Amino acid sequence: MAGMSRPVVLVVDDEPDLVELVGLTLSRMNLDTAAAGDLAGARELLQARHFDLCLTDMRLPDGDGLDLVAWIGENKPLVPVAVISAHGNVESAVRALKLGAFDFVSKPIDLGVLRKLVSSAIKLGEQGGDLTVRGPRLIGQSAAMEALREMIARVARSQAPVHIAGESGTGKELVARLIHDSGPRAEGPFVPVNCGAIPTELMESEFFGYKRGSFTGAVADSKGLLQSAEGGTLFLDEVADLPLHMQVKLLRVIQEKTVRPIGEAREVAVDVRILSATHRDLAALVREGRFREDLYYRINVIEMRVPTLRERAGDIADLAEAIVRRLSRRMGVEAPAISAGALAALAAHPFPGNVRELENVLERALTLCVTDTIEAANIQLRAPMLDAPADTAGASPGSAATATVSGSGALGEQLDSIERDAIVKALEQTRYNKTAAAKLLGMSFRALRYRIKKLGIE
Repeated sequence: MAGMSRPVVLVVDDEPDLVELVGLTLSRMNLDTAAAGDLAGARELLQARHFDLCLTDMRLPDGDGLDLVAWIGENKPLVPVAVISAHGNVESAVRALKLGAFDFVSKPIDLGVLRKLVSSAIKLGEQGGDLTVRGPRLIGQSAAMEALREMIARVARSQAPVHIAGESGTGKELVARLIHDSGPRAEGPFVPVNCGAIPTELMESEFFGYKRGSFTGAVADSKGLLQSAEGGTLFLDEVADLPLHMQVKLLRVIQEKTVRPIGEAREVAVDVRILSATHRDLAALVREGRFREDLYYRINVIEMRVPTLRERAGDIADLAEAIVRRLSRRMGVEAPAISAGALAALAAHPFPGNVRELENVLERALTLCVTDTIEAANIQLRAPMLDAPADTAGASPGSAATATVSGSGALGEQLDSIERDAIVKALEQTRYNKTAAAKLLGMSFRALRYRIKKLGIE
């Protein structure tokens, strides 16, 4: 638009041909460029004027491109910097990402990859210094949650792979979504995949896609998960469950930024940010030979840990109120209050299942509540109980979580079946008058309506 200056990219490289190639490519993207042939010239230009992106080679006449990455991080933190690494020298690129580089591109430069990288960086620059977290809200004011919010905002400004560690039920997928929503890829797709839920024999076709006729049943071309996440984020939940042969293939995708669908003769460039998570100890799996060390270092460029609910017990009241409001909206009823006694019971429980367990406890409490307030009597806490015997009170969080999960399998299905039969019988006896059926069952109308919806009773 007239009167508006074009974004400017600083290209730092001592090869005139490469500088010219990058300059021509960026000019076609309606971007201006400036060039420096060494570290000293780059620092001088960066101090003299504003740049929307710095693109630097790793090898420069007077030093290492990593030194420039570190200098920009300290002196010009709002300027995204990407590095040009020699083909196969991924170790240096990973070090650059750890120092705060936005992304990297390998030589010989693929112009399509370069254009995508630059577009993402310019979008990031348009956000300015805004480090706020967008998207779904992280609830809680504890120090642990404030630190997590700050970390999310910072890693959202990078394209580096992030590994999210934490116990089951802490909200690792929510953190991944927030990283995606707060960064320059927010308009692109967020594709979550549970690596443990895909049969081993289908993994390659699910991840990489396939061409028509490449195997029996391939009646049409199919894009895999990686291509479906083009321009966005692929979230690999429970990445520790990937078999070794898929770990090798994923490593190549991260290094080369290309995929080869089954039956395709050539590799296809992909622009995808990889986020991963697991509740297991990846480092221990590497030592046991069950997870590749090279892949571990590629996906774990930045590691984030999501705190357990035990570490932020002060957030339980805020979480409980938010969960009850959400569940009540889903039921179509007015949210009840939560008594001080109920909150005290929740605060005293260790919650080995973390936020997911808290939500399950509150869902049961809503069902049992017959007034406009959830009382302590409505809070049914599973093992480990508040008055756990001595031989279980000191059990590890992992064993407690196992005990909790084991109680929700076949027995839970049997209880649902018994409850469904009782509700159907009461509805038939009252000629489907829900108010009368609730009275017959000894529960509130709101609780009955919720159970009818949850159990799928028409």
